[in-house]
Amino acid sequence: MKIGVLALQGDFDAHRRRLQELGAEVVLVRKPEELDAIDGLVIPGGESGTFLKLLGDGGFEKLKEFVHAKPTFGTCAGAILLATEVENPQQRGLGALDIRIRRNAYGRQIDSSIRQGLFGDSPLEMVFIRAPKIEHVGEGVEILATEGSDQAPVAVRQGRTMAATFHPELSDDPRVHQAFLNLIGETLFDQTRGIFSGKPSLSEELFRDRRTEP
Repeated sequence: MKIGVLALQGDFDAHRRRLQELGAEVVLVRKPEELDAIDGLVIPGGESGTFLKLLGDGGFEKLKEFVHAKPTFGTCAGAILLATEVENPQQRGLGALDIRIRRNAYGRQIDSSIRQGLFGDSPLEMVFIRAPKIEHVGEGVEILATEGSDQAPVAVRQGRTMAATFHPELSDDPRVHQAFLNLIGETLFDQTRGIFSGKPSLSEELFRDRRTEP
């Protein structure tokens, strides 16, 4: 299992260290073609508009193809990029998660905070830095973690894609990254089962569906 961390900006090295602590082989991804050699990708925090500029049109399209085919986990700015709808201001997203997300919803850098939320039913420390807020969750999106008296969703999953509006790489608790590694493992297992059963794997079914789209 080889995991990539998009290393254009943000604290990508903290994600690399956490994944390595959990036993994963990790590579830093700086070029679009490097996406071809990995089984899953982490898109770290940073500034989502800057990500779009650094990616360029070609990099954006290559990344979009990847996130619709292989497991991807985005934190903070990465969550914004994965969304279908982005507000404050509006910007294009990769459309891998059926969510509406609002940038900088928790305030400026000075308003950053450490809060206690719930990961499933268990307490989890959450670091919020100029964090976005998930304002709408579409059908088929699973809420993994919540925070606050209103139980606002702060981590979600849809299919092969995960996102968190906080920074799990900055706390000592490894459970969120472990959940992503479990997701990749499940995906690889399903693909292998498809090969040995003679049935199409998940990726084969995905590309078949994309070819038949109008």
